[in-house]
Amino acid sequence: MNNTLSPPAASPPRRTIEIVNRSLKRRYRAERRFRFYGLLAIMLSVLFLALLFASIVGKGYSAFWQTSIRLAIFFDPEVIKKDTLVNADYAALVRESLFKRFPQVEERQDKRQLTSMLSSGSVYRLRDMVLQDPDLVGKTAEVWLPADDDMDMLIKGHFRRDLPESERRVSDKQIAWIERLEAEGRLERRFNTMFLTAGDSREPELAGIWGAVSGSFFTLVITLVLSFPIGVAAAVYLEEFAKKNRWTDLIEVNINNLAAVPSIVFGLLGLAVFLNFFGLPRSAPLVGGLVLTLMTLPTIIIASRSALTAVPPSIREAALGVGASKMQMVVHHVLPLALPGMLTGTIIGMARALGESAPLLMIGMVAFIVDIPKGFTDSATVLPVQIYLWADSPERAFVERTSAAIMVLLAFLVVMNAGAIILRKKFERRW
Repeated sequence: MNNTLSPPAASPPRRTIEIVNRSLKRRYRAERRFRFYGLLAIMLSVLFLALLFASIVGKGYSAFWQTSIRLAIFFDPEVIKKDTLVNADYAALVRESLFKRFPQVEERQDKRQLTSMLSSGSVYRLRDMVLQDPDLVGKTAEVWLPADDDMDMLIKGHFRRDLPESERRVSDKQIAWIERLEAEGRLERRFNTMFLTAGDSREPELAGIWGAVSGSFFTLVITLVLSFPIGVAAAVYLEEFAKKNRWTDLIEVNINNLAAVPSIVFGLLGLAVFLNFFGLPRSAPLVGGLVLTLMTLPTIIIASRSALTAVPPSIREAALGVGASKMQMVVHHVLPLALPGMLTGTIIGMARALGESAPLLMIGMVAFIVDIPKGFTDSATVLPVQIYLWADSPERAFVERTSAAIMVLLAFLVVMNAGAIILRKKFERRW
């Protein structure tokens, strides 16, 4: 038997070590490049997002201010009859005040240009004043009246005054009258409360977002009332009670597929089922809420199931071990722990529903709605659709109102997402 020891293994040759070192250096350089590219991608994304927000804010912030002209209005009792306060010729009062302020304007064309400097909403402003205080009849009062949208754009600098008269919407005479009013302190930019309190209008200076905000509120209420309990109940059944078989697998696959279906498909479904088959009112928040419920249900179900899965099995075993039934275990122990995740998924789904316009266009919520909706069956529009309508308008003043409405919509989305984060941080438990 040969008991000689084998010789020690030879050390790796120097050439192999050099190859490994060169490879390590190459991999380290590749890792540094990858980290740099990732950081660069994040910085570019933040930059583009900042540019987008800056563009929206730069175009839209001026919509929160409206040019107004102060005139001395004589509420002539010959024009305003006591029995016709609503239908009186308030436009005549405005014309009379303007002609007294500019007595040199005599030609008909010039008078038409002079009166066009004020918005048609001035008539309604005077009517509301008289209805609130009938004692104004027979008196003279200094009243701030909204300027026309072209005058407003001129004051805000969107129309250049140095261009030839044929290339701008405001004539030289109107510019001279505006400059005179500015010199007399009768023209200033005031906070535009009408933008936040009025409904839609063909006149940009009279258009507001309150009608669209009200429609969005009623629509989201219907969506929340229907989607949250149905989504949570479906998630609890599938996760806690349903047996794992072909049918539940098929349901799960379909729920995941529905979460990726384009939103306009849900609009077509709402058009065919809720409007054509059930005959529900068109352009109503009720129908919009039903359509958005179908769209948000998959998101809520998936988020709720993930929240239920995150609850440790020891919680279930402990509850069952002390004699609780399966229903008691789910209701009293599992659901309270999973509720923060469910609320987060629900709020995210509602935020998605708030920004949707395609499915609502299919059910007629694209109509021009002036009145503020008072209930779930009144004709209404929503904020994304209102933005779509204004973006399609040719007037320059609608550009800033479109951007301002986008700012309001983004504010709502930020608040809803922040609420989801706050609720999750407050109620979340870590094991």
